[in-house]
Amino acid sequence: MSQAERFEQLLHEFERVGVDPNTISAGLAVREEDVLRALAALPDGAGPSAFLSKLRLVMTEDAKT
Repeated sequence: MSQAERFEQLLHEFERVGVDPNTISAGLAVREEDVLRALAALPDGAGPSAFLSKLRLVMTEDAKT
């Protein structure tokens, strides 16, 4: 998958979950895979707070392994 395709996928997932990608900090130090895993685990329209909670959980799980 090209970088442009991955970016489009990421934008689509943000929109599907209800997170405005313009409000996500550019300095957010997370891996693309973690963001996509968190987004994929959420239902449509879950919203930003659900995304951030799930992202924290995904990152915590990664740190344990």
